[in-house]
Amino acid sequence: MEKTNDQWLWFVDNDLVEALARTDTLDAASEKRPVQSPALVRALALNMDGKTEQALREIREAIDGGEKLPELIWTRAHLEFQLGQFENALEDYQKVLETQGNHKAATYNVALCLEKLARYEDAAAAFRKAADLDPNLWEAKLGVAVAELHCNRLEEALAAFEACLAAKPANEKALYGKAVALQRSGRIPEALEVYQQLAPTNPSDAELFTNMIGAAQTLGETDKVREYSEKLLRVRPHAQAGLAGMISAAITRGDFKTAAQQAAQLVKVAPKSFEGWFNLGVAQQKTGNLEEAAKAYSEAVRIRPDASQAHVNLGVIQQESGDLAQAQAAYEKALEISPDQFEVLHNLAAVLDKQGSKDEAERIYARLLAKNPDLEEVWFRLGYLRLERGDHRGGAEAFRACTEKRSDWTEAELNLGICCWNMGDQEGAAKAFETVLAANPNSIDALRGLAALAVERNNLDQALEHQARLIEKGERSPELFYNTGLLLHKSGQLGDAERLYREALQERDQFPEALLNLGHVLKGLGQQDEARDCWKRALEQKPELAESYFTKSN
Repeated sequence: MEKTNDQWLWFVDNDLVEALARTDTLDAASEKRPVQSPALVRALALNMDGKTEQALREIREAIDGGEKLPELIWTRAHLEFQLGQFENALEDYQKVLETQGNHKAATYNVALCLEKLARYEDAAAAFRKAADLDPNLWEAKLGVAVAELHCNRLEEALAAFEACLAAKPANEKALYGKAVALQRSGRIPEALEVYQQLAPTNPSDAELFTNMIGAAQTLGETDKVREYSEKLLRVRPHAQAGLAGMISAAITRGDFKTAAQQAAQLVKVAPKSFEGWFNLGVAQQKTGNLEEAAKAYSEAVRIRPDASQAHVNLGVIQQESGDLAQAQAAYEKALEISPDQFEVLHNLAAVLDKQGSKDEAERIYARLLAKNPDLEEVWFRLGYLRLERGDHRGGAEAFRACTEKRSDWTEAELNLGICCWNMGDQEGAAKAFETVLAANPNSIDALRGLAALAVERNNLDQALEHQARLIEKGERSPELFYNTGLLLHKSGQLGDAERLYREALQERDQFPEALLNLGHVLKGLGQQDEARDCWKRALEQKPELAESYFTKSN
């Protein structure tokens, strides 16, 4: 099984071997007496032939048969340890210590069993006792360091590794352990320095290069990540850490095509690699392959359903692809995992808005602003939704917040004017439109607003001035020509009114109101026949105008 960067990736534990060859195997008296146990002799012979299970059966049968030799318990413990039966071995080594409390080898082997059983607190204490009993037992000091590292007592582990190195300065296992402790302590540059010291004499050590990749990634040293990944892949061509490092380096330097290729290779050799699928999604997304990116992100969230960012990225792609329902589901899942993600809430509101769920979108925008009232774009979108549903007072509040935060925001100022106008606040509307026009003299919308306000206020001269400026700027909407014609008509400028009504009809021939009023102007100019023709056409297009016709005619 491939290891990942958050594991230790080293073999210090493997140097902690049984102290069976030590001279203090049993007490001094037992060493002087001849061994009188045929079962023990047979067991040792079987073990030397590689028949360890048969050897253990011989010893167990002898003990069950009543033999009392201390060597039998010791040998049984040794054979159990060889077979990985660490609980049984621990029990037997402890039996030795019951009669010989300071037995050096038994103390050390108890520590080994505890370490194998992942009882690291007890192992650390046992290794310390073994080191005290025999200061020359260097392996016991290494065992203390290893156990402390397993307990995540990093300062104690570092001190223990330093003690090992004081005795054996060039010992690679102690150096390796020190580097791991430094890396886990966040002292990455120091850890990387030690790893680099080890690399020349360990060119095939995959775990070493894996750790170096992790250290370089933490430091953001892309070139080193790539270098160490290449070295790891030469040693182990399909190593996940090496492929992941190559992907990370490619993404960092913006080479998304290479990143996609490497990620595809990674998920091929490790189909359950979340990082592989996620990075494949990133690379495909960056290269514009949205369909493939969506497939990769979908696989990533299948492997790790609680990966919020994968749901977010999947939602972004689905939103860009127009699959709004799926985008909504992805964003909602991301928010279920991590509720207060501004961008995700903003995207979800936009998706809901586009799907027609405007009330829900508005609630989300309000929720965002409750947490952070300085979100200018959210204020604007909230104002727009309120304006759309006719909440002009609420819209004005939102757009006013926008203009307070950014004085040159003409679009917000314009919408504020529209809201004020619809609220009946002519002064507020005029002020907003004039502010827009001062910032942008070519603003067609501001001119339209001011012209309409002038009409409402019966300020015909000002209205005509604004309408004329609109026409000068190339505006040719039929409504503009019609409204200007009306103003001219009201002010008695019949010739100009006729021209504007005709302009309106040129832009839209089916414009019955323009025909009707053109008829009235023509009548005023003495062109009765043409006037009647206009009225006839207007009534054909819109019969309900008959009332206006008779009113004007009278």
